[in-house]
Formats: sequence, C-alpha cells, structure tokens
Amino acid sequence: MRFAFTVWAAVLACAAAGPPEIRLETGGFVVRRLPDAAAAQACRAFAVFVDTGAADTPPLLGSCSIADGSLLFQPRFPLQPGLRYHAVLRGTPAVEARFEIPRSAGRPARVDAVFPSASHLPENQLKLYVQFSAPMSRGEAYRRVSLLDEGGEAVELPFLELEQELWDPAGKRLTLLFDPGRIKRGLVPRQEVGPALKAGRRYTLVIDRGWPDAVGTPLAEPFRKQFTAGEADRTTPDPAAWRISAPAADSRAPVEVRFPEAMDRALLERLLVVKDPAGHTVAGAVAIDDQERRWRFTPQSPWRRGSYTLQVGAALEDLAGNRIGRPFDVDRFERVTPEVQPETLGIRFEVR
Repeated sequence: MRFAFTVWAAVLACAAAGPPEIRLETGGFVVRRLPDAAAAQACRAFAVFVDTGAADTPPLLGSCSIADGSLLFQPRFPLQPGLRYHAVLRGTPAVEARFEIPRSAGRPARVDAVFPSASHLPENQLKLYVQFSAPMSRGEAYRRVSLLDEGGEAVELPFLELEQELWDPAGKRLTLLFDPGRIKRGLVPRQEVGPALKAGRRYTLVIDRGWPDAVGTPLAEPFRKQFTAGEADRTTPDPAAWRISAPAADSRAPVEVRFPEAMDRALLERLLVVKDPAGHTVAGAVAIDDQERRWRFTPQSPWRRGSYTLQVGAALEDLAGNRIGRPFDVDRFERVTPEVQPETLGIRFEVR
C-alpha cells in the first residue's frame, strides 16, 4: 500500500495539466484531471467523510469507478442536507475539498402510510414498514416510534433496535423488525418477557411529530396506526391457493394475482416478475392493494398470445415471515425434515 501511494505522489508531482480537482456533481463526488498513470490507484487514495472535526470519523460507504481520466464516487446513501462533507485524495500534496449540502425550504415530511395496511395483524407479525413523503434523518427511529397497548402504556422494547437502521436507498421507507427473540417459541426472551403482541389485544403505533426530516424540519404532524393482534400465523404461503386472472391478448390490461392472506409489501414489489414466452422479463408497472392481498402488473406494451410465467422468489414472505415451504417459527420440539428449496418458482398463465 505504501508503494502505491509513493507512485501516486510521484505521478501527481509530474502532472502537467495541474492538480486534480474534486467536485460535487448530481449527488456524487467527481475528481477531474487524474494522471493516466495513477488512475488505477485513485480509488484506493480517495475517501469522503462527514466533516465533524473528529479524527476517527469513518469514511462514507459507496462505489468508486474510473472513466475518461476522472474518478466518480457514488455514496451508498443520499447526502444529507445541512451536513458538511470532506473529500480527500491522498498524496503529496493531498487534494482536499469541503462541501455543504444546503437545506431545502420545502414542505415538511409526513408519514404517507404504514404497512401492513390492515388493522388486524397476527401476534407474530415480523415487520412494519413506515413510508414517508420525503427523506428522513437517521439515528432517530427508536426514540421517535413507540407502541402503546390498549391501556395507553408503552410496550417495552417491541422492536429489534439495530445500530444501523433499515432504510431504503432513498431514505423514505423505514423497516421496523419486531424482536424475533420474542416471536420464536422456545427462545429465552419470549419465555422471560413474553411476545410484544398478544392475540385479542389492541395496539397503537405512534410516530412522534418531532422526528426531523433530512433537512432538520419536524414532521408535519404526528401519526398513529391502531390495530388488533390476532392468532399467530405459522402456515407457509401456498402458491397453489393463489388466483391468477390472465389478461386478454392485444390489451394492456393487468395480470392480477390474489392471495388468500396478506403478504409482505416490500417483497411483493420486487420478488414477482413476469416472463414472456421466450423467457424475457416483461417491462411494466406493479400495483399492490386490497391490504396487500392483490398484486397487479400492467405491461408497457400490449400482451401477445402465448404462455407467460409469473416468476416468484422463494424469499417471498407473509406477514409473519413465513416463506414458501419454510415457516419462520418452528417449535424446537417439532420434527423438521430439511428440504432444498428452489430460489424461484414459476406459475404459468395463458394470454389468449
């Protein structure tokens, strides 16, 4: 590594076109005027930090590439308005630049929805998805979200509090995991504390209005979702029970899949794919409704006659985390026969 940096410094010193220049462009960092002989080492020498003044701040995660004599670093997560960033290209001398992402004066964020959208959930519910209208600040989730029982008392530690909160790349959808240790039978947390949700009881998910969005503005209003817990669901989804309504040829009517139970919304969005008779993925748009019990796909181009396939990822889950052929919660006293499950399965439907 020391040899690589020595070579890099020597090439910089000999560069005739001037030193490299760091810019912030379209959400990523670009280094212009890289010497050709040093381009291969540039990604190792480049790093971006949140400018906190601390010496031990870790660099941002992201992807780095070299093209046409320039370096492009794309952060894994969106840059946060109101923060300063320090970009460094190590060498002798080092090339540095600081950037501040301005705050926006737009409308404050709000909670658009919480999924599952139903008001009756199994007591072994595994996840909740909170969908916001704009990117949110991180590190706030577990003190801004609470679960109240029917007496208005806070349920103690219902969610698995992870060091890295589970956000989508846009920073607009948060995944909350109910503590699996309180869901799975036979585990110590369930035996000592009990499940977070109990069948027959009412609960309220509360989201604090003080939660700042990515620009530091509090939510437009607080949010509450009330629901009742039902009996635990330990039955795996059965694709044979799904009903597929095929569209007519030469139309752009959607193909429709109805499930006998609600399914995990985020997984429905990405684990169901339509393949044409030649095996190519059909381009189109997905819509999910009826409390996550109906999936519809509208193609970009009209359907042609033939046999299509609905390709389903085996990782698809119901609300309790049960996968196709694989229950989430298996009692330690039950006998389980291991089976090799395929990564995907195909369900054919005819377009006539």
